[in-house]
Amino acid sequence: MATTSITKPARPQTAGRRQLTIRRQAPHPRKSAMLTALTGLVLIYALLPLVWLVINATKTQQGLFDSFGLAPADDFALFGNIADTFTYDDGIFTRWLLNTLLYVSLGAGGATVLATLAGYGLAKFDFPGKKAVFAVVIGAVAVPGTALAVPTFLMFSKLGLTNTPWAIIIPSLISPFGLYLIWTFASDAVPTEMIESARVDGAGEFRTFFSVSAPLLAPGTVTVLLFNVVATWNNYFLPLIMLKDPDWYPLTIGLNSWNQQAGTAGGEAVFNLVITGSLLTIVPLIAAFLLLQRYWQSGLAAGSVKG
Repeated sequence: MATTSITKPARPQTAGRRQLTIRRQAPHPRKSAMLTALTGLVLIYALLPLVWLVINATKTQQGLFDSFGLAPADDFALFGNIADTFTYDDGIFTRWLLNTLLYVSLGAGGATVLATLAGYGLAKFDFPGKKAVFAVVIGAVAVPGTALAVPTFLMFSKLGLTNTPWAIIIPSLISPFGLYLIWTFASDAVPTEMIESARVDGAGEFRTFFSVSAPLLAPGTVTVLLFNVVATWNNYFLPLIMLKDPDWYPLTIGLNSWNQQAGTAGGEAVFNLVITGSLLTIVPLIAAFLLLQRYWQSGLAAGSVKG
């Protein structure tokens, strides 16, 4: 007789057991005391000269020597110093300011236009010798401008252009770094498909550039413009060797001539005007950065979405 064995089903081991869930918390960012201290030192290093300039612009000539450099004097003379800066020496400071604006508008503005056109052409057009042009541009970026100042002076003296505004404007039109920056920026910022679509629709190269490519190049163009404006505004060595007539001085050379008056025979010390003029000189640069900052932000946002 056959015997039938009944086997009970195995009881699941996980039945009735509570399962524990381990939640991992996001790690908190580690704070580095050394990094914080280093950042603070860099901030102090960057802001200390500006703070010193603002404080000392409020002092009179005598107050500069009677008070500590980072402490205000007893008398507040900022507005008086500003008025004296614009009226001293028959208002020559205003002439220097207008000269600087002329050099910046024609020199830096022209350099930005040329760099944008050339960089866009090198990025979007193929032609024989393109690699050689790239090598020349990279080499030009590596050469400092001061190294070319003396050869430029010798060439301009032969042409009779020294001691004229053209001696400052023409060299400022060349911006190898700006050209390289637009070249690399246009390679990714302007899709080739959009250019080809515009050509298929019958648009010429100039119309394609101004209606399609130029808006996309706006962040890079503004960046190059600011670099050129700062470089031209703060240009010192080139005007120093090119210009002899004080009527054509930019602000950098003009304020330095005021600063050197104290060391000449019969010269008047006007250190308070030099400091106040230096403060007035950086105000347009700060305003330019604040006004054009939104173009940088839009460019960074577009780059983060793209990719």
